Amino acid sequence: MTVLASIRDLAVTYRRDGSEVAALKNITLDVQAGERLAIIGESGSGKSTLALAIAGLLPQSARIGGGIEWFSRPPSGAKAPPSVLPDISPSRGEIGSSAAGSFQPTSAPTTSAIGESGNRRAISPLEGEMSGRTEGGLVGRRGQKSASKSNHTPLLGRDIGFVFQDPSASLDPVMTVGKQIAEVVRTHLGLGWPASYARAKTLLERVRLPDPGSTIHAFPHQLSGGQKQRVAIAAAIAAGPKLLIADEATSALDTIVQAEIVALIRQLVAEDGMTLLFISHDIALAAELAERIAVFRHGDLVELGGTRQIVNAPIQAYTRALLDAHIGLDAEPLLNRSGLNA
Repeated sequence: MTVLASIRDLAVTYRRDGSEVAALKNITLDVQAGERLAIIGESGSGKSTLALAIAGLLPQSARIGGGIEWFSRPPSGAKAPPSVLPDISPSRGEIGSSAAGSFQPTSAPTTSAIGESGNRRAISPLEGEMSGRTEGGLVGRRGQKSASKSNHTPLLGRDIGFVFQDPSASLDPVMTVGKQIAEVVRTHLGLGWPASYARAKTLLERVRLPDPGSTIHAFPHQLSGGQKQRVAIAAAIAAGPKLLIADEATSALDTIVQAEIVALIRQLVAEDGMTLLFISHDIALAAELAERIAVFRHGDLVELGGTRQIVNAPIQAYTRALLDAHIGLDAEPLLNRSGLNA
């Protein structure tokens, strides 16, 4: 495999009430193109902060160090407008908006120099902000922290698809789900509305929603939690991104729907040749889906390895504790330890 993104010494610190809390501590990690990589750990381990850093969605209050190199090019003819996909604060999930830079073709790796932004207005990661909305999408907010220079990073929505934990927070409650998906297509691929709606209907079929012809006209409140998450997945892959980030995308769903969503994500990633970054606190769920697992704790990367090695022969005591915690509840489903299918 070739490297899609190389993360080097990434450190993220949040400022709150005059004190600083280290969310990530000098993380070094390569994300391989086409792989399924799971980031697991307990709440507060830094896994979601890593996802937000990669996507360029860190709040203005974050102090960031380190760098990310990107080794990929955008699809030919792709547009680079401001992203219409939402961003969230790491702790409460409030929606804001991001105006990411374009992903410029280059023959050499793109280096992301990370540092302080010129905008000094602090935004607490515990408070977040709710952006305004217009019929055409999200209203932009300045001062968004990115892990990359604005003109050289993959564009969120086009090159990076992001599936958030709570679909009710990431979908516009007063816009039909069809228009929300079509808007992503129209914005990032430059298609007209008829073609964008046609693609939206196809995407609803791909995520296995019943009666896509009717669902395309539905509002989010008319759908179940699992159906809304399928819509969010459809929107995330609408522009054909190379990287799909699923941040606790199944944790708000019941066990049966979780399994269905995991199977769906795995199928879509395989069909579209995407790289998957799967964020979860559930090591068994991660092992079902991932080829590699990275274990985080207190902002540190404590263990990284192939799924089989992590499940069958973990090195770190914390990883063993995560496995034992699952086994104490239900020993059998841990992917049948001897017969992993990831």
